[in-house]
Amino acid sequence: MKLVKTEEAVGQVLCHDITQIIPGVVKDAVFRKGHIVTAEDIPVLLSVGKEHLYVWEKKEGILHEDEAAAILRDICINDNMSASEPKEGKIEIKAQADGLLKVDTQRLHAVNALGELMIATIHGNFPVKQGDRLAATRVIPLVIEEEKMERAKQTAGEKPLLEILPFGHWRVGIVTTGSEVFKGRIEDAFGPAIRAKLAAYDTEVIGQQIVDDDQESIVRAIGSFVEQGADLVLCTGGMSVDPDDKTPGAIKAFGADIVSYGAPVLPGAMFLVSYYETADASDDTAEQGKVIPILGLPGCVMYAKRTVFDLLLPRILAGERLTAEDISAYGEGGLCLNCPECHFPNCGFGK
Repeated sequence: MKLVKTEEAVGQVLCHDITQIIPGVVKDAVFRKGHIVTAEDIPVLLSVGKEHLYVWEKKEGILHEDEAAAILRDICINDNMSASEPKEGKIEIKAQADGLLKVDTQRLHAVNALGELMIATIHGNFPVKQGDRLAATRVIPLVIEEEKMERAKQTAGEKPLLEILPFGHWRVGIVTTGSEVFKGRIEDAFGPAIRAKLAAYDTEVIGQQIVDDDQESIVRAIGSFVEQGADLVLCTGGMSVDPDDKTPGAIKAFGADIVSYGAPVLPGAMFLVSYYETADASDDTAEQGKVIPILGLPGCVMYAKRTVFDLLLPRILAGERLTAEDISAYGEGGLCLNCPECHFPNCGFGK
């Protein structure tokens, strides 16, 4: 840093806070360290007794913290996002649309591991709404080598670290199994619980069929919703290893490709994820048609506050095709603590 006359400091970067003290009124920084001095600032600086200032010497290959934060912003930001102006070297990124936030964790870790810079994000794979804060970027020192920021760009690659997948409109069919409900011994509790979960998204329940614990009946019910153009079929109940529980076998018998039967999540260990691909009737070649997720929901979904269904439903509705690896990754963070006051998703469940 160097010492300059205040009148000659325009365009220079302050090395320290400039504090204004008015007894009984205010004691605060009128300019923060890192501020770039403008012509309008000169009278203010002189009014607080600063006739000389310590400033950073601008050198080739050295970037100010605001310039560096903008580079980190560009590494992160994507469609449906906006960024704030730099403030004290920090830039915030916010959502400009509702959707599912995706974070490229591996590349994020690699950039942060370079040192002297930081990108902090919220957790990915959770829904966000317009206006939500997604990330903040800054560098640790006041100035940083341009070469280091180039390394950050190379480490991140060309694709932004963040993405928002918008939720589409989904037509949903519900197949509820259980002889006790089918024969009227108890009232269905699954339907209202599922409808309440779906109501948080752009979904349309096209119907609910209640069937007996019979594989053929379940297969027919699934098929009827597929024929009606359902985008998603939810099969509730009959998911345990009890001999009367036929839902997993029925989903398989219908022809769905079962990705995972079981998840390392509590509540929700007996969750089933599968996909059924229809033939394209308009195409004589009968190549790939519509892919319909068919999910098997265990009993906990109708009574527990939060379950595996809350973790995976938004990913399904964002159009992701889940893999067995996606589901197994929930083992760490997959235990809900059933807190007396639920703060989901602002908790560790699913993270």
